[in-house]
Amino acid sequence: MRWTSVLLAAVATSASAQSPQHTFIRINQLGYLPDGPKTAVACSLDSTAISSFTLQDSEGKVVFGPRKAISSGSFAACASTHRLDFSSFHKPGRFVLVAGGSVSPPVFISAKAYDGAADTLLDYMREQQSGFNTVVKDSIHKLDGRIVDHPTRTNEFINVSGGWADASDYLQYVTTSANATFVMLMAYRDNPKAFADNFDARGLPGANGLPDVLDEAKHGLDWLLRMYPGKEDMFNQLADDRDHKYFDLPWRDSSDYGWGPGKERPVYPCTGKPQGLFKAKNRSTGYASTAGKYASAFGIAAAIFRKSDPTFAAELRERALAAYRLGQEHPGVCQTAPAVSPYFYEEDNWHDDMELGAASLVDATGKRQFLSDALSNAREEPVTPWMGKDTARHYQWYPWHNNGHYEIWRNGSARDKAEMARFYKQGLDAVVGRAGNGFRIGIPFIWCSSNLMASFATQAYLYRKMTGDNHYREYEAAALDWLLGANPWGVSMIIGLPSYGNFAHDPHAVITSRMGLQLTGGMLDGPVYRSIYQNLKGIALHNPDEYAPFNTGFIVYHDDVGDYSTDEPIMDGTANLTYLFAAMSARH
Repeated sequence: MRWTSVLLAAVATSASAQSPQHTFIRINQLGYLPDGPKTAVACSLDSTAISSFTLQDSEGKVVFGPRKAISSGSFAACASTHRLDFSSFHKPGRFVLVAGGSVSPPVFISAKAYDGAADTLLDYMREQQSGFNTVVKDSIHKLDGRIVDHPTRTNEFINVSGGWADASDYLQYVTTSANATFVMLMAYRDNPKAFADNFDARGLPGANGLPDVLDEAKHGLDWLLRMYPGKEDMFNQLADDRDHKYFDLPWRDSSDYGWGPGKERPVYPCTGKPQGLFKAKNRSTGYASTAGKYASAFGIAAAIFRKSDPTFAAELRERALAAYRLGQEHPGVCQTAPAVSPYFYEEDNWHDDMELGAASLVDATGKRQFLSDALSNAREEPVTPWMGKDTARHYQWYPWHNNGHYEIWRNGSARDKAEMARFYKQGLDAVVGRAGNGFRIGIPFIWCSSNLMASFATQAYLYRKMTGDNHYREYEAAALDWLLGANPWGVSMIIGLPSYGNFAHDPHAVITSRMGLQLTGGMLDGPVYRSIYQNLKGIALHNPDEYAPFNTGFIVYHDDVGDYSTDEPIMDGTANLTYLFAAMSARH
């Protein structure tokens, strides 16, 4: 094919073939859907003015354009940006964009662009498994765990082995794990054909008659059932930040929690009071944020497994009801517990969790009374509070989008449906009102910005599904495009997706660093405000910054094992994206 002729033609239009490149065309590297929005962004490191662009095929033939490039001001390190909108071009194939003397990476247009993408995310979920781990093909953290901070059971052993490591450390939180389990089950329920069956229940290659997403969700459910065995004792966390003393492979975890290196890890109960075994304390006030998450994961699972495994479904339903009752009895937040560092998940909201728990119980039990409960909680928090804000504390408002509104919409009256859509619209308007830049991005760049990007896009998609209103589709697509490479750095924030694209090769992950293995499918934390990066403890780049020209603005990203703030893959963010990728798949 004649890609070389395209490149030469573009170079010939520049002032000098020897001049440094100043304009970079950023695209969704995975591809664009034929009937969806299709926009790339030309990021120029100087004040370059671009009047037009073309789309060319493999022979160098112009198939679209020239069309006007829309000047959109500066953003981050991009002194000028131009939007290259080719949405009205629908022909599938492989092309390049040419603008401002620069040529884009290959642009793919295909109805199957997202096929298999949700399954790729599951690769990382399997790699994060505790209990049986697919990397070592053996069980790890076999001694989990020993109860702490309990009025009567402190130091007692409880078998809670299993679940997923939260990120590149090995802490495990119900907060993130229950949400991850719920979203994967929701993705399957609404888009079952998007998922394949290539792995068994342990996560090893080999079909077992169950879609892989259900295998993975069941791994999460089994752990959650151990962490909440029922009745009054509800556990919230396994291990704590003493884990961070060592950068060990998971099966060689040297962390010492007082019982010897590599021995039992602490299991924290919900107490309804501030927690922290040492100087640092959280601000917990109740159980409801955790109880609601348990109820939602168990509730949706009970409905999904009702026919295929009625015994399991009955157990899940009873546990969902018990968890929900505890949440009603103990309103308030149950934050994660710090130990020797001041960092923890500072979740300040809980009505969204109880809303989702109640809405999930409608399907699990068939009892409409839970819909009234869900509506009451929805009205207490119609908009997830980070939307429209400049900043937030770490995981201050979690989950990042409220699936409860959509779950109410599924079972509600026409009036309920309109109310839930209006709530979603309020949040979307708050973000879109800040998205006038060239990338059409309006989220705050706090820690885990990729999570916010995925959640905004998911909420916009759900609103579109609920109403048929395409008003936010440009912004929905822009957030998804950003995650897949249409950002100042030209980096896909999902490792290994697409396999031929530009993604992180030096993430903050011990398996990559020590073993040279690529953690395929893991979604990175993503760029943060420069002020956050400069003030976090323990960050130091190990290598020269390959993206230095693009790190001169108010947000930064580094592909470097030393930067845990932007380059660390995260379990809950990865699971969070499964719904959107499944919805985009032609197989759904």
